[in-house]
Amino acid sequence: MRTGKQTLLSRRRGVAVALALLVGGCAGGLLDPRSDLELTWDNAVIALPTQGSHAVQIDTIGGIDLAARLATLARGDKLPVVLYLHGCTGIGNYDFFATLADAGYVVIAPDSMARRFRPLQCEPESRTGGYNLFVYDFRQAEIGYALDRLSNLKAIDGRNLFLVGTSEGGVATALYHGDEFRARVIAQWTCTGVPRVRGIAAPSETPILAIVRAGDPWYESSRAPDQAGDCGAFMMDRPGSRSIVLKGGEGHDVFAGPDNVRAILVFLGANMGK
Repeated sequence: MRTGKQTLLSRRRGVAVALALLVGGCAGGLLDPRSDLELTWDNAVIALPTQGSHAVQIDTIGGIDLAARLATLARGDKLPVVLYLHGCTGIGNYDFFATLADAGYVVIAPDSMARRFRPLQCEPESRTGGYNLFVYDFRQAEIGYALDRLSNLKAIDGRNLFLVGTSEGGVATALYHGDEFRARVIAQWTCTGVPRVRGIAAPSETPILAIVRAGDPWYESSRAPDQAGDCGAFMMDRPGSRSIVLKGGEGHDVFAGPDNVRAILVFLGANMGK
């Protein structure tokens, strides 16, 4: 039988253990000194071409010495970069990253889902979006932060930065105001809808390639009454730009089509600065 003193000591030990577990958990999460924007960069997926072969290295930025790796690849030259913005459920399209890297681009895909507070803007089961619209502000900040980090990497060619976004990331690609990118690719987005997401905010001289399926289920009138169409209606006289509307098929993904990927590679190459 325990005495009152023994019971009190046992309770104190229990509280001490609970506090230790709580502090330990916080140290790994709540007390992490990094900001949410830092987390999106540190958890970014990066695809790098390998010198002398067609193999491609895919890592997360936080797991490598990025500056040293890039310097080794560049060997005194400057490397073009594709900043890729993923869709509403997170990073995918790794085969596309590998294709870009094999063509000589450094591909960096910041992970918006690495934020401590990051609700979904979409509901994948019903193929609907438009929830938590403040997420689009998150994505704009992520672009700016990535550009800041890229500016500190000596091996990066600041004259040849390209922005490629798909679906939710395509919205962010269309709405980013800055002139840092030589060209942009808007995939799986129509540039239509409510004023918060409608249109193209890129400088008028920035070339844009847009690719969307005519039968994309995410933009059916029953799900998204105001989002049918394509980005071509907003390009006006933008030089070197093109809107591709894929006929047939009702899927959302455009990267599974080799012709579409080829069109993106041709577009990026045509806009490469010397």
